[in-house]
Amino acid sequence: MTNNYFDLIDQTFYFPQDGFDIENGYLLFNGIPLIHLIRKYGTPLRISYLPKIRSQVKRARNMFARAMNTSGYSGKYYFCYCTKSNHFRYVLEEVLELGADLEISSSYDIDLIRSLYKKKKLNKDITIVCNGFKPENYLSKIADLINDGFHNVIPVCDNFHEVDYYEKNVKGEVQLGIRIATEEEPNFEFYTSRLGIRHSQIVQFYQEKIASNPRFKLKMLHFFVDKGIKDSLYYWGELKKAIRLYCELKPQAPDLTAINIGGGMPIRNSLGFEFDYKYMVKEIVKMIQDACEEAGIPEPDIYTEFGKYTVGESGATIFSVIAQKQQNDSEMWYMIDNSLMTTLPDTWGIGERFILLPINKWNNDYRRVNIGGLTCDNSDYYNSEVHESQVYLPTISPNDEEPLYLGFFHTGAYQDAISGYGGIKHCLIPSPQLILIDKDEQGNLVDWVHSEHQTPESMLKLLGY
Repeated sequence: MTNNYFDLIDQTFYFPQDGFDIENGYLLFNGIPLIHLIRKYGTPLRISYLPKIRSQVKRARNMFARAMNTSGYSGKYYFCYCTKSNHFRYVLEEVLELGADLEISSSYDIDLIRSLYKKKKLNKDITIVCNGFKPENYLSKIADLINDGFHNVIPVCDNFHEVDYYEKNVKGEVQLGIRIATEEEPNFEFYTSRLGIRHSQIVQFYQEKIASNPRFKLKMLHFFVDKGIKDSLYYWGELKKAIRLYCELKPQAPDLTAINIGGGMPIRNSLGFEFDYKYMVKEIVKMIQDACEEAGIPEPDIYTEFGKYTVGESGATIFSVIAQKQQNDSEMWYMIDNSLMTTLPDTWGIGERFILLPINKWNNDYRRVNIGGLTCDNSDYYNSEVHESQVYLPTISPNDEEPLYLGFFHTGAYQDAISGYGGIKHCLIPSPQLILIDKDEQGNLVDWVHSEHQTPESMLKLLGY
C-alpha cells in the first residue's frame, strides 16, 4: 500500500482535475508552472490568471443563452460584474472588454467608473446598477452621473426616502430599481435583511413614490440572497416570492422590464466540489417563464450580478513553509512566511475554505498538520478542509534543500478588499506581491509584476512616521 501525498489526493478525489495537474513532481495551476514563478519572484505571492476571468464571463452567458433558447424565453440576459468582489483595474478592464455591465455599492465606485470612462474603457451606454444603502455623497454622485449623460444608470432603491433626492437633484428621467428585503436563512441571526424594502411595502412604495412622478420609471425589481444561488428550499422559496411580486407589479408598472437575481454562483472550494450550473440556470429561467405565462405578462430581462464567480477562480496565493513545530504528541505546526488572517481574511472571519495543495513534494509521505501564520493572534491558523476537519500535507525534513510551498487556490474574490491590500495589517504583516498572468497571441504564458511586496516605508508613511 502506498502512503505518499499524491496517492492520498488521487484516491480521495481522482487527480488530475480541471485546472490542476502535476508535471515533473510540481503542481500546475491552469497550465501555469507555479515553481517557475516561485523561483522568479519568491513568496508570499498572489497570482491572478486573467484568461480565467474571461472564460467565466463567457460561460455564464452561454449557460443563460442556451437555457433561454431551449425554452423559447423571450427576455434578454445581462451579465453584471460586482465591483466589490475585486476592484483592481486589471479585473474591471477584462470584464469591460467583454461588454459586461457593472453593479456598484459605494460612492467611490463612481470615481472608479469616471476614471475608466476617461481612459475610454467604457462609454455612457453601459448599465450601472447602483446598490446598497446610500449616504448623501453616494446619492450625489449617482445624480451627477445621470446628469452627465450616463443614461443606463439604475439606482436600486433601498428605502422610501431615496427617491426624494433624485427628484430634487436629477434633471431628467430616472430609471429606478427596487430591492426586496429578503428573509435571511433560518440559521442566521436576523430574520430579514437590513437592505431593501419590505416585501409587503413594495407595491405601496411604487404607487406613492414612483407611479405618481412622470420622471420616474421603474425598470428593475432586485432580488438578492446573501449565500448566493444554490439548490436549496430556502433559495427556491425566496426566488419564487420575488417572481410572484414581479408578476404583481408588472400590470401596474408598464416600464418594469427586468428582474435582477443578485447573489452569485458558487465557485470550487474543494477538489470534491460538485454543482450543476446548467441545471440551476435552466430551473431559474423555467421558474420565471412559468410564472409569467401563468400571470399573462411578458417575460422580463434577467440580470445577474456575478462577482465571486467571475474572479474567484482566477486567483491563487502561495506561501513557503519556513519551519515546523511539534507542540505536543499529536499537533504538528507548519509555519508559513505570511499571515492567513491578514492575507486570506475569509479563513479567519467567516471560516471560508479554499482549495489547498502543495506545489512540491507530492511523492513524500503525508501527515496531519496545522498551518500557522506569522501574527501573534491565536486565530491565525488553518486546520480543516471542506471535506474533513483536518489538513494533510507532505512531510518535510529540516535538511530539505527546497522548502515546502503551499498554494491556496480560487482566492481571487474579496480577499484583497477585505484585507485592505497594501494597507496596515495586524502585526505589520506586509501584503504579498501580486503577479498577473495572461496568454499572448501565440498562446504562450506571460507574467508581470502588478505590485511589489509592501515595503516598511509605505507602512510607516501610513502610520505617520
